[in-house]
Amino acid sequence: MLANLLYTTALVLLSPIILYRMIRHGRYRRGVSQKLWGLSSADAKIITGGRRCIWVHAVSVGEVNLLPRLISELERTTKLPIVVSTSTDTGYDLAVQHFGSQRVFFCPLDFTWAVRRTMQALDPMQLVLAELELWPNLIRIAANRGCPTIIVNGRLSERSCTGYQKFARLTQPIFRRLHWVACQDETSRGHFAACGTAPERLEVTGSLKFDDAPQNRDAPEVTQRKVWAGIEPSHQVWVVGSTQDGEEQMAIAAFLELRSRHPQLRLALVPRHKERFDRVAELVTDAGLKLRRRTEPQRPDSGTWPSRQVILIDTIGELRHWWGVADIATVGGSFGDRGGQNMLEPAGYGCAVSFGPNTRNFKEIADRLLKAHAASRLQNGEELTGFVDRCILEPTFAATLGRSAQQLVQRHRGAVNRTVERLQHELHPLERNCPAAAKHDGSSQNTSRQVA
Repeated sequence: MLANLLYTTALVLLSPIILYRMIRHGRYRRGVSQKLWGLSSADAKIITGGRRCIWVHAVSVGEVNLLPRLISELERTTKLPIVVSTSTDTGYDLAVQHFGSQRVFFCPLDFTWAVRRTMQALDPMQLVLAELELWPNLIRIAANRGCPTIIVNGRLSERSCTGYQKFARLTQPIFRRLHWVACQDETSRGHFAACGTAPERLEVTGSLKFDDAPQNRDAPEVTQRKVWAGIEPSHQVWVVGSTQDGEEQMAIAAFLELRSRHPQLRLALVPRHKERFDRVAELVTDAGLKLRRRTEPQRPDSGTWPSRQVILIDTIGELRHWWGVADIATVGGSFGDRGGQNMLEPAGYGCAVSFGPNTRNFKEIADRLLKAHAASRLQNGEELTGFVDRCILEPTFAATLGRSAQQLVQRHRGAVNRTVERLQHELHPLERNCPAAAKHDGSSQNTSRQVA
């Protein structure tokens, strides 16, 4: 197939980069067998207990974080086992934390043999993809097996839509095979329709991120981090999270300028990717600041958080709790070219939220926050410094931003319930025709062994 040829060519061309990252950073090593050859029937039997299932795929940390409540609500109404796949090491580790290791696996790469083997081994009754994971072979093979593909929290940007339309002959069949798409907003709904999904298969259910946004600053996960950091009531904590290269330097420069005027200011940095942790640590110490890494054990004499100390969160999956520690929040990935990250987690806690000029991946959410005067968009390091300065000098300004953000999140909750109701509606006819307790027939598993 053309898709297999393209994937193989890409794999060969990228192999030097992949090999370098495997050696240098340890990336891509885990789950190689499942990624390249698919899930074996033996592993599938452990995951599902030999029963048909619902297969939910979330590519990485952000998508995995959307799933706990969705899966919990879905489990209330079905006896089918729900299994979770992910594509990255960090996503896998977080999924294991949420759901346990026995029902989490690495998603196969979109090679026909790997996808077919996994499909035959799991025999899912539904394939649920979080946000946008449009792999041609995965969706085609699912459709050929009579397994409906559903996208939840569907998001399709103008840029992606334009890209797909340029290759409409190749991409339209993928969009046409989608059984149902729970779109985040009307804009995404229009983009899915423009790319080929039938309008009657599209529904705006809202963003799961609103439901996922935490709000309780007294939660144990937040309190534990406050104690670990040594935060006092007088401290003004500024968390700069999900950062990419260049954004930590900007935050450190602002902190150096502000700390003499505001000795109560404290800075915590949370890089997006773990391979950058050591580099960010160097940036902090090179600036003449003290460093405390999250992975360091807590010392009995650690006491309060010193004003010259910057905390580096060199772990994965903790950022949502550190937002609850923050008074002031800056969401990274938005001053460079990445297109932003999820602003709703700090908004849910009522932080004074800021982000940079590039939020194309979260356009609707960013626009809603700005329209509600619930966040500030900043253009550069100078404006970032001014924003933090104002939040400290004008507590009413910061409090109003935070209160508006929290109210916005509350108003837009409900996407989980709307999505689960529709998933149930789609699932019930399938369950009636094939009871949840039914075991795989031998032919599927035998075929899996042949493909392996």
